[in-house]
Amino acid sequence: MLYHLVAPCYFGTESAAAFDFKRIGAQNVTVTDGRIAFDGDEAIIAKANLNSRCTERIMLLLKTFPARTFDELFDGVYSIDWEELLPKDAEFPVKGSSLSSTLSSVPACQKIVKKAVVERLKKGHRTNFLPESGQLYKLRFSLRKDLCEVFLDTSGDGLHKRGYRASATEAPIKETLAAAIADLARVRPDSLVQDPFCGSGTMVIEAAMKALHIAPGLQRRFLAEHYRFIPAACWREARKEALESVEKAVPFEGVGFDIDPRAVELANHNAKLAGVGDKCRFFVADVADFSPASRVLVLTNPPYGERLGDLQQAARLEKTLGQRLGQNPVAGAYIITSDAEFEQNFAKKAVRRRKLYNGMIPCQVYMYY
Repeated sequence: MLYHLVAPCYFGTESAAAFDFKRIGAQNVTVTDGRIAFDGDEAIIAKANLNSRCTERIMLLLKTFPARTFDELFDGVYSIDWEELLPKDAEFPVKGSSLSSTLSSVPACQKIVKKAVVERLKKGHRTNFLPESGQLYKLRFSLRKDLCEVFLDTSGDGLHKRGYRASATEAPIKETLAAAIADLARVRPDSLVQDPFCGSGTMVIEAAMKALHIAPGLQRRFLAEHYRFIPAACWREARKEALESVEKAVPFEGVGFDIDPRAVELANHNAKLAGVGDKCRFFVADVADFSPASRVLVLTNPPYGERLGDLQQAARLEKTLGQRLGQNPVAGAYIITSDAEFEQNFAKKAVRRRKLYNGMIPCQVYMYY
């Protein structure tokens, strides 16, 4: 069966996200702001969850309909064949959002959606009691300009949770965003990547996983693995295929530096958990001593005052980084920050800039070649 799927992503990462879905054989891949839509069967649902580096989750779009009243919302949700998707003992929490819509109260809409699903399940399963004691199925709805979309979440935890970062340093960059920056930098199997502000190592680790073709979801589980309409064989085959695609013998090298010994220890630990411990090394060092070789790709997220408290200190670090790269020219530098004064502090205009979001924080990736 062919399903219509939607994968939300951070603004600015859409092109990188879309490529992953085309590569696994998804059909009708379309890009809009902050989301990728595509079609695929049960095997594609499994492959998408395992292989998507830049999106936050994979959602099955069940229906789109106008909903200006609670009656329209109820009827639209009720018309979905829920009994074919959810067993009668399923646990099914509902989350949603509303923007520029007549039905503006999200809690009220959640109650209506939940009620409609309950009534349809009672009818479809011919029962008056739904214990919700079984497997978890997460339902989502989105109201935008009085148009409602209803989804079944197939991922569970956000896809940025790869499984290798149990804990992190202060203000970490999301794995999905780091992967998008590695894509912008065109990290390859023979790249040498360095990060002078490595923190818990996310930027270097994501670059290594990309270079070694390690699927980002290999070390975690997904909510839809127990969905009865997706055969277990789909997940086994997707994992087998992902494992066979790993290229451990590539010459990639990743090196990170941080002034915080605790961060460096954590980064080395995370790299081992991610399966790239033999390709990534992390050291305690000050950015003032950063002396990269000419073929290095620098991928970094410098500490910024809004995140870590001291704007003047952030400006000094950016100035120092600019001086070090001025004295040690590299193949490319891709620097993400929310500091609007970055180019002034760095003392050089970027060749290109790309606007991205780190969570809800608007940022720029400053690209130097």
